[in-house]
Amino acid sequence: MLLLLLLQTSTPPLNLMCGGAGVANKVGVVSSYGQANAYGNVGGVPYSGQANGNVNTYYQRQQGFGDQVDVRLFSGDDRIRLPRVMLPPLHGGNDGWFRLKNVVADERSIKAKAVVNFMNTPNIYIDRLSGTIRISGKAGDYSGTCQPVPLDAKPQF
Repeated sequence: MLLLLLLQTSTPPLNLMCGGAGVANKVGVVSSYGQANAYGNVGGVPYSGQANGNVNTYYQRQQGFGDQVDVRLFSGDDRIRLPRVMLPPLHGGNDGWFRLKNVVADERSIKAKAVVNFMNTPNIYIDRLSGTIRISGKAGDYSGTCQPVPLDAKPQF
């Protein structure tokens, strides 16, 4: 536990830019309309009637995507920018960035949870040796490869 605490307090700030792809879980809807007419006789008494209605059917679909993920760690404001396609309609965040909680770092990996909303906190796993990142949660899955970005990096163009 002391090693973990020392790693977290002595680790310099880290900015990562990750490129990859994933599958987002989305809700689809199909709407249909129906109409029925009935008429005839019941025991010699004529009747007629009409009915109509709309039905919405919701289903789960998966959407593939490619996108960039950005991560900021060890600066006291741990956060991640998730792919927009993985975000539910109701979400928090600030300019596309989401707070990371339960950040646990050791020499080989970094684990955390992104706070998207009260029901959606995807798991983040970064392998520090290979540079790979995995994100998994209710909204979908993402995997990619990260490169460190120097804190004083200038725009490329």
